[in-house]
Amino acid sequence: MGTFWTVLLIVLVVLVVIVGVLYFLGKRAEKKQAESQKQMDAAAQTMSFYIIDKKRMPLRDANLPKVVVDNTPKYLRRAKMPILKVKIGPKIMNLICDAKLYETLLPKMEVKATVSGIYVSAARRIRGPVYEPPKNKKEQRKRRREERKQEKAKAKAK
Repeated sequence: MGTFWTVLLIVLVVLVVIVGVLYFLGKRAEKKQAESQKQMDAAAQTMSFYIIDKKRMPLRDANLPKVVVDNTPKYLRRAKMPILKVKIGPKIMNLICDAKLYETLLPKMEVKATVSGIYVSAARRIRGPVYEPPKNKKEQRKRRREERKQEKAKAKAK
């Protein structure tokens, strides 16, 4: 019985140390996030633009400035990010979008958005009703099926 309690005590000590380290790393990351959020809010500006297209794609394929790609961590360069292709005045640009906001935006939509650099953090539609994404997966599948049917009908009509 003595060795069992010794092993159990060692495992508990290791777990307590791991939890402590994760707690302090989480606090540090939270502070960094709050600081970067303040900087983004300070640099934010409101602009109107027309959404041409939206896709989830890796940063290297998104046609973003080289500085942006170089400054992102290597593990995020391959991750798929929500990208909006927008027209701001006569200029066409690619912007990174907030993940929650990405679901509510549709192509061919004119919006007034809060943009900080190339990051879209908030947007509201200028004309027409606000799009609300389906709540569950069944609704999403149904909507995609209907969209495919409409696309096939348009292709046959042409």
